This record gives sequence, C-alpha cells and structure tokens, in this order.
Amino acid sequence: MSAPNTIFLKDYQPPRYLVETLRLDFDLHETHADVRARLVLRLNPQGQGPGPLVLNGQDMELRGLRLDGRALNAHEYAITGDTLTLSEMPESGELEIETRIRPQENTALEGLYQSGGNFCTQCEAEGFRRISYYPDRPDVMARFSTRIEADKARYPVLLSNGNLVEAGELGNGRHFALWEDPFPKPSYLFALVAGNLAQVADTFTTRSGREVALHIYVQQKNLDKVEHAMRSLKLAMRWDEERFGREYDLDIFQIVAVDDFNMGAMENKGLNIFNSKYVLAKAETATDGDFEGIESVIGHEYFHNWTGNRITCRDWFQLSLKEGLTVFRDQEFSADMGSRAVRRIQDVRALRSMQFAEDAGPMAHPVRPESYIEINNFYTATVYEKGAEVIRMILTLLGREGFRRGMDLYFARHDGQAVTTDDFVTAMADANEADFGQFQRWYRQAGTPEVSANWQYDAENRTFTLTLSQRTPATPGQPDKLPLHIPIAMALLDPSGREMPLQLEGEETPAGTSRVLELREAAQTFRFVNLAQPPVPSLLRGFSAPVRLAAEYTDQDLVFLLAHDPDAFCRWEAGQQMAIKAILSGIQDFRAGRRLAFNEALADAVGRILVDDELDPAFAALLLALPSETYLADLLDVVDVEGIHVAREFLRQGLAMRLKDVFLAAYRRNSDQGPYSLDPEAVGRRALRNAALSYLMSLEEPDMTDLALGQYQRADNMTDSMAALGQLAHRDSPVRREALDDFYARWREDALVLDKWFAIQATAPLPGVLDEVRQLMQHPAFEIRNPNKVRALIGSFARGNPTGFHDASGEGYAFVADQVIHLNALNPQIAARLLGAFNAWRRYDPQRRALMQAQLERILQTPALSPDVYEVASKSLA
Repeated sequence: MSAPNTIFLKDYQPPRYLVETLRLDFDLHETHADVRARLVLRLNPQGQGPGPLVLNGQDMELRGLRLDGRALNAHEYAITGDTLTLSEMPESGELEIETRIRPQENTALEGLYQSGGNFCTQCEAEGFRRISYYPDRPDVMARFSTRIEADKARYPVLLSNGNLVEAGELGNGRHFALWEDPFPKPSYLFALVAGNLAQVADTFTTRSGREVALHIYVQQKNLDKVEHAMRSLKLAMRWDEERFGREYDLDIFQIVAVDDFNMGAMENKGLNIFNSKYVLAKAETATDGDFEGIESVIGHEYFHNWTGNRITCRDWFQLSLKEGLTVFRDQEFSADMGSRAVRRIQDVRALRSMQFAEDAGPMAHPVRPESYIEINNFYTATVYEKGAEVIRMILTLLGREGFRRGMDLYFARHDGQAVTTDDFVTAMADANEADFGQFQRWYRQAGTPEVSANWQYDAENRTFTLTLSQRTPATPGQPDKLPLHIPIAMALLDPSGREMPLQLEGEETPAGTSRVLELREAAQTFRFVNLAQPPVPSLLRGFSAPVRLAAEYTDQDLVFLLAHDPDAFCRWEAGQQMAIKAILSGIQDFRAGRRLAFNEALADAVGRILVDDELDPAFAALLLALPSETYLADLLDVVDVEGIHVAREFLRQGLAMRLKDVFLAAYRRNSDQGPYSLDPEAVGRRALRNAALSYLMSLEEPDMTDLALGQYQRADNMTDSMAALGQLAHRDSPVRREALDDFYARWREDALVLDKWFAIQATAPLPGVLDEVRQLMQHPAFEIRNPNKVRALIGSFARGNPTGFHDASGEGYAFVADQVIHLNALNPQIAARLLGAFNAWRRYDPQRRALMQAQLERILQTPALSPDVYEVASKSLA
C-alpha cells in the first residue's frame, strides 16, 4: 500500500476560519442518525487571510449544504477523500450542513456509535469528523448547543455537554432534550449519550457555595456498583479546590459508563464518558487495584475540566500539555488519598515497564512529538507518564509554593485558549523568575537518559566527592542528544542511617540534610565538606527524574539502604537492585549451563522485611515484589526469554524454600479480621498476605495448593479470590480447571469480572497456553468487537505472557499478527495497540527476530491497512 501522509509540527498553520457557535440537531433512529450542524464562522485574524474553507469528514452521507440560507451548487464545493472544501467563503457567515451517519455499523468506536443498544460518542482525537463535516482540530473552539431527538421508550435518557435548558415530548413516542455549553471548546470534547440508563444522583457544594448536581448513569443492573465512583468524584472536586484553587464551573457534572470503549475514559466538558471498568465496583466484583484505578481515573477526567477543557492544546503535538499535566495531578490526588510512598513506587514501576521500553524501541518519540501519521498512536506512556514526570521535575525544581504560583499564572493567562507546552513552561518560569531554557529539551528529545554516579570519601579532609554524568542513547531520527537539566534529589546517610548535614564546598554553612542537585552538563562534580564519617549516598530520592541510574553501590551498600534509607523509593530501589543482580547472574549461569547460585544476602533481607511489624504492609508487599520479566528483558542487550524466566523463578522458589515458615507466618498474621474494608491498613494487609501466598505457591507443594484453594473458596472479596485463583491457574495443579470453571459459573453474568477470568488464563506461563487462548476466543463470553475483551485475552497474552508469546516456535507471533490483521478492519486503534507487542523485535535472538520480522512484514502487506497499523508496523521495520 502507499504510505499515508505524515503530519509535521513544523507545518502548523493557524486555522483560516474560526467557529463562534455550533448548533447541532440529532435525529436518532434504529438504522441511522441524521445530523444538522449550523456553524457561525468568521475569518481568523491570526490566520492566512480569506480563502477556501476546508472541513474534515469521514464515513458519512452529505444530504444538504447551505451558506447563509442559500443551497450551494455542486461547483461551489468539492468532496475529496476525507475533506469537504468550499472554494469561496466570505469573511463571516452561517454554514448549515446536513449529514446521515450509521452509528450501528461503527465498529471503530470513534464518533457516534452504539454500545449495549445505547448511543454514545468518542471524539478524541479526531472522531467528530465521523459525525459532521467540521474543522476538526483542537485550536477551533466554539460554543456548542445540542438538540437530541429520539424514541422515548428506547432512549429515555438524552445527554450532552453543558447545562440542560429544555426537554419535552414530540408525539409519536419521541422526545427531545436541548443542552447548551457556555464555555467554548474544540470538537474533540463534544459528547452525546442516548439510552436506557439508570441514574445515581448526588450533589456537591463548591467552596463559593454553589450546588452542583452530580449524576452517574449505568445499566439498571449495575446501580449497586456506583457508590465508590461517586465518592471518588466528590473527593476529586474538593481536592482540586484545596490543592489548585480550581472550582467546577457548570450546574451539573455527569458520568456515563459504557461497555464498548477504546480508552479508559473521556473528559468531555460536563459529560464524561467512561469505560465501565473505571466506574463499576463493589467488594465482591472488584479488586483493591480496581478501586484504586477507579479513584484515579475519576480524578483524572475531572481534573481535565481545567487542564484540558478550559485550557486545551493548540494542536495534537501538544497532547502532553493536557495529559502529562493531568496524569501528574491524578497521581498527586491518589497520593494524598492513600500512601504517598506506595503510590510513587507504583507509578515508577509502571513508567519503567512501559515507557522505558517505549523509549528503547522503534516508536520512541519526544514528549512533544515532531511528526505522526495517526494521532491515535501517540496516546502513549511517553506523552502521559513521562509527560507527568516532566511536570514533577518542575515541581522538584521550584518547590510546592513556586509550582502553585506557576499554575495560578498559567490558569489566569490562558483560560479559554488553545496553547502549547512552551506556554505552560513559560508561565512556570515567569511566575518564579526561573530559567527553563535548557529544561525545555525534555519536551524535544526522545529516549531515557542514563545517569552514572561515582564517589569518593576523603577521611583526612572529611570531604565526599560525588561525580554525576549523563548520556541519552540515540533514538529514531535523533542520533545526537544534548545534555538535559536533571534534578537529582539526594542525601548522605551516616552508618546508623541518619541523614547528615549537607554543605557543598564554597558554602558557609550546611543547607539541610537533603537537597536537589541540578545536573546540567555532560558531567559535573559536587564536593561536600565537614563529614566526619564516610556516608552512603541516597540518590534520585523519590525518583526525582525519569532516568536510569547506574551508581557504584556495593552489595553491602544495597543491604544498608534497604534496611535504613528514610526515603521509601530509594529503600525499595535498593531491594530491586539486589534482586536484579541476583537474576542477571542467574541468567549468565543458565546460558553457560552452570548450576544457578542463590543469593543468601537477599534472603536475609527479605526475612527481615517479613518480620518488621513497623512497616506499612502495603510498602512491605512492594519490597517483596521481584522485577517483572518484561522489565528484566528491557535491561538486556539480547533478550533471553528462557533465561529470564528460569532465573527469576529460581530466585522466587529459593526465597520461598528458605523462608517458608516466615512467609506462612506473614500470611496468617495478615489474614482479614472482619468484613471487607477499603481503609489503607486493610488494603495493605491483603497485599502482603497475597504476596506471601505467591511465594508459597511457587513451591508447588500440595499443602500450599490447599492453602490457595481454601482462600479462593472462603474469599468474601474479589481481591483475595483473584489472588488465589491466579496462583491456582498459573500452575499445572489438579484443581486448576476446577477452580477456573467454578469462577466462571459464579460470575458468568458479569462482563467485567469475566475479563479478569480471561486475563488470568492468557497470562499462565504453562505449555499449551496458546491453545487455551484460541479456545477462549470461541467462548460465548468473548466478543472480538469489545476492546475490553480483546485487551483481557489477546492483549494479556501478547504483553503479559513472555514465555507464551515468545515461544520459540513462533506460533504466538503468528496468532497475534492474525488478530491484528482481523482487527485492522474492525477497530484500527485496538489493532495498532496490540501490534505494539512486536516493537522490541530487534533485541531478541536471531531465531525469534526472524519470526517476528516475518509477521511484521506480513501485516504491512495486508490490503487496506489502516494508517494506525501502518504507522506502527512500518516504524517497527524501518
């Protein structure tokens, strides 16, 4: 196929025309929807001057076109591909466009489509062009009013953005609703829902005393699963007022849960549409992780009201302007709602497993990309999670008060505008009289920086010299990198683990016991004076920058930091480094055919964690978690699939064998005492208990299988049930099938719970797992058109089962490629994301490399390949 067009940031031009108001009329039917759009346009004074008006449109039938009330003749406009062009347009005027669309046939789930018999929309990034011809770009902001007409019996609920201003009956069993949004917004924030939905209502009183109606819409059968989502929404609204001074601005805030959704949720102004996964929860059906995810995503979409809606991005290259900033805000929200230390480590784990790998692969791109073929491919961990880390570094450099000054200036300066990442950083700099010129490189350079640290203590002069150096590896299109501005939070610990006073050479007095060093050059040296004892450095505290740190720690240093570092991240990281060293050594032994050696020092450290009653149990559970096989693969130049799995399991089993009684004691000590609770202490106890169970089950002993089976049978909550079922399903035990069948029988009517059932089976590191996945694709509960089902089964196999997907036969590669080709015609977004499992193909052994390359080439040769899939496949092969 011919390559689709590439869009470049350098080619950005302001829109020729702006839209002041947009009136939309929807007439919804069972086979189609008729849409009438009335655009009041005017020439953009910052644009290119008078000329043709170009509108975007896709998969629709044009049924009428009028300019200032006059029907246009065929020679006055042209439809070419996905654009409608008016050859001549006055400096201002009203354009009326009538289109017919078929939401019932829209499997891409972009624009207006049906889910569970209900109409709903997804317009980000470029879905509105599937509804009507329009300048579908984020820097065209208009005031929307939306009238919806539909059959009242089938669609009693009619929703759109803004405030409801009128509703009524029309006769013939039909009714209507008229919504007006007083705030200008781009088309990607438009939303519509029409369906038979039940409502849960509450109110929130803002700090200025306004009462806001809160409505969450779900299917009738799910009304008992909404309480946590509503509570999370009210917590988010209050937190944003207290932390950032942001008050909600409409009379009503609405959330709708739908089953078919390509993403997690969408922040449409005043009408958030959510994947039901991030709304529905109760103890019997949702895990502790699900509850945490709902709170986080509810907060994220609500926070977009100011960082994304009131201030939006000028173009899609600026996507991290709203997403990176809002991820940072939802991370801070979650940290304030629970354990800040635990949340920070969880965020770092996610960043390292997803974003670091992205930076090391063919799709590596800066936080602000320079080009794209399909914007849907850039809703990435780099834009979101690394973008959030860039915001966090600004906070680290400015301090909390300085950061708040910058945010206040950003809101005051840009409210109601479509702006850029440069505008955001400039507001931060101006509010604090700071220089962020070099810091801007974080937005322009791809790749994960590597920071090396070495040090020397001079006992005679009582000085400690720390040398930091940085380099960023080459990435596609960026072979040479400039030094970045990297904040390194640090402390020096004395032999008892206390932080020592820090005084740099040239300073008259110590400046506290922890500080942020600013690494700006390729290499810099920092000399601390007046240190009576040799310290152990605690570096990159709180993970102060998204870098790989190579520090000259001895094994004794790591044991010391794991036991004593007051910084939770550095303490956790010391344990991770000990485990990584042990596993990498095991991989070398495996490759050489040697007997693997066990790390006794690590066993001693784990034993101390298990008996430390003063540790937060949630933090203890994180300390016990070994690095994932996916993250370990990212550390190797040539990925050794079998070696990673064997060495990691050897360490797990070795720890379990040596500490069996200690693990059992921790398991019993952390058993629930009473009914299920979501308080942090109870969540932590479950996490530690289930971490202990996972180690014990690695022994593959009958009494441990009985332990897991007993927990599964007695569990009164999904957290304990899933933890036990996962252990049973991932081992070839006699009760494996029995437990899986029982779980299905219990939950066959709950689609979200069955997603967990699919995922557990898809990630089992057992022979024959691919055959099970193929069989499950024929299961009545599986639906290839539902993104949640695809992610749960096929996505879990491709990204969560390294030994299965990377089986030496290549069958896993062929299977996933088949699904990508099939989904390409149904839902290109989901197909492209699934294809990402192949991104690191060049880093595998020659046999696997050839097998993956062949599948990528097969995909690229598929007729009618979507731009989404083409971009990922072609860049992977380039």
